[in-house]
Amino acid sequence: MALMPVSDALSAVLAGAEPLAAELVGLDEAFHRILAHDLAALRTQPPEAMSAMDGYALRAADAAASGARLKVIGEVAAGRPFDRVVGAGEAARIFTGGVVPEGADAVVIQEDTSAESGHVVINEPAIKGRHIRPAGVDFHQGMVLLKAGRRLSDRDLSLAASMNHPALPVRLRPKVALLATGDELVMPGSTPGPGQIVYSNGYGLRALMRNEGATPIDLGIAADTLEATVAGIRRAREAEADILVTTGGASVGDHDLVKQALEAEGVEMAFWKIAMRPGKPMMHGRLGAMRVIGLPGNPVSSYVCAMLFLVPLIRSLLGREAQLPRETALLGRDLGANDSREDYLRAQLEERADGTLVATPVTQQDSSLLGNLALSQALVIRPAFAPKAPGGSPCEILRLPN
Repeated sequence: MALMPVSDALSAVLAGAEPLAAELVGLDEAFHRILAHDLAALRTQPPEAMSAMDGYALRAADAAASGARLKVIGEVAAGRPFDRVVGAGEAARIFTGGVVPEGADAVVIQEDTSAESGHVVINEPAIKGRHIRPAGVDFHQGMVLLKAGRRLSDRDLSLAASMNHPALPVRLRPKVALLATGDELVMPGSTPGPGQIVYSNGYGLRALMRNEGATPIDLGIAADTLEATVAGIRRAREAEADILVTTGGASVGDHDLVKQALEAEGVEMAFWKIAMRPGKPMMHGRLGAMRVIGLPGNPVSSYVCAMLFLVPLIRSLLGREAQLPRETALLGRDLGANDSREDYLRAQLEERADGTLVATPVTQQDSSLLGNLALSQALVIRPAFAPKAPGGSPCEILRLPN
């Protein structure tokens, strides 16, 4: 089978990926969840004109000049509206958050006044509308303030509460089952035997899933047998996973059994080789409603492919924009001509004083080097057959999660 271009592979992965259903959760549970529907205000904020300061509510015309002496007719505290009208020559003591009484059109702060038994002297001229928050200055009932697809921040939750929503409709978290394969893998903390390596892929991948709003399901490590791999796939189905991600066993060796196991379980394969570096041996298919992504075993290849394909798929299932934003930067060093595969070079980013981004690919791009991946902040994208590029020339980058 010919190598599939990256853009075609991504289109295949995202084909028919509709947002998952919504659920209603309380405000405290909604942090970083994805809003399923537009959210409109259920009230006007503030509902009435309110004082922004402690002082006196009065008619600006009565205190247009310093020295005006007004009769104090009562007090207005927050939550206790005043039931009288402020008339000519009158003022009402008011506190921050108090409803501005009828008749008053200005507030003079208490620092600019002097109290005299039953009266107040205004030492600074009043200005109409000053220190008053008009009704609806924040928002009006019916205004859509939070849009579907938004990842809810801490500030969004305060806004939603102020809009009078005790619970929010958010997308169900996609369940992503992760199955590692390989007799050579041992867990961190173990003492590897001859030919064994410490399993690392799953920790970065599960963190990436959580960061994108998915719920990881760890299926452990399957031995290099068809039976063990099939058993792992069946556990993913039993867990009702939306996505099954496998790592390793996606190449063409005698011990690479993932494709064989997937097909034995009825997975309809869309592709299993991509024209990209790192990550050529990647697979994708469907098993009923469950989508399957077979990642390479090399840790850098696994992570880069997850960034390019798994992250957009998770975002699609959450109703978010799937396309990862690309930026323009300047190359920090010379690059040679590229071959027939699209290249994703791990690179360090520097922002100059003028805001220009400089992306310098690390010198060693081997797909097993996690140290260089950890030091990188971006991927420099090199199209297939790209010509030589001198340092300082523009390039496209994808930022890695911070």
